[in-house]
Amino acid sequence: MIKYLFISTLIILITVEILPQSTGAFSIARLKYGGGADWYNDPSAEVNLLNFIKQNTNIKVDARYQFVDISSDEIFGYPFLFMTGHGNVVFTNDEARRLRTYLESGGFLYIDDDYDLDRALRREMKKVFPESDFIELPFSHPIYNIVYRFENGVPKTHKHDDKPAQGFGIFIGERLAVYYTYESNPSDGWADAEVHNNPPEIREEALKFGTNIVVFALSQSGK
Repeated sequence: MIKYLFISTLIILITVEILPQSTGAFSIARLKYGGGADWYNDPSAEVNLLNFIKQNTNIKVDARYQFVDISSDEIFGYPFLFMTGHGNVVFTNDEARRLRTYLESGGFLYIDDDYDLDRALRREMKKVFPESDFIELPFSHPIYNIVYRFENGVPKTHKHDDKPAQGFGIFIGERLAVYYTYESNPSDGWADAEVHNNPPEIREEALKFGTNIVVFALSQSGK
């Protein structure tokens, strides 16, 4: 049975600094950053996730691939940013300050390590929050059961280095502002089926998990 979640689009409530999206529908913006990693890979991922959310919740979505440059004020027009890629990441000091302002203003950042992003990402996020570390979320955290239940936390979409999948967060007060998945790569499961040749059950699991991330992010609006 399809589980419908009766959540209104909370975008305009997120804070006064994060501007309402002009369409009135929820969308995801891919974060463009420097350093050489392929921030742009798998552009079908967000489109497929948003269409899955549209089919399985009552959240109104704008299912298009959109990206914003971290150096641009356009990031403040989206309550949800998505960052991924392989390899190196570099934030300038101005970009780190801008991203911190975005997050402190109520924005949400989801980061998925596509492979070999971890070291550079942790280094650069220290520029954003030098006083904070990534904290591993317990399996009891509501992000793992808000719509679909994931009793063992982050699903293992791709093998990578065959380590356990993990989910980390950076909190501002009690609000989860940054969520980071490592050794999991659920966003590869959102991409078109022929891109990574994931089995249908793995793709569905990844899409369900992505739905949890989005719904949880929206449920925090106003905190």
